[in-house]
Amino acid sequence: MSKADKPQIGSEQLAKAWARTLPTVLNASDRADVRPDEADEHALRVHIRTAGHSDYSFDFKCTYADSREVKVELVDVEREGQSVDERTATIQTLVDDYVRHIHECAQQLHAVTSGS
Repeated sequence: MSKADKPQIGSEQLAKAWARTLPTVLNASDRADVRPDEADEHALRVHIRTAGHSDYSFDFKCTYADSREVKVELVDVEREGQSVDERTATIQTLVDDYVRHIHECAQQLHAVTSGS
């Protein structure tokens, strides 16, 4: 893949664009924090906290495959600050939902990442 296929925007600006856009595709009560990945200039770290009494938090690594598509990896799931088994049906449903929202955010930011 050529460098031209990667986002044509700095990682700090990209993280800020994600931080503005991701909340628009999440549930209104969920909270998200987006930061550049310090080890990979083409990746972002996304931290999502669920609303309500469940108190789950999810950490994802999003790596740009090109200016439109991201590869999303689940890094960690915690509940009330403690790691939990991410293989349960409840967690998997939430993970699938958040991965879909993350892809949706990447699509919405295509104009920003493609430099057009």
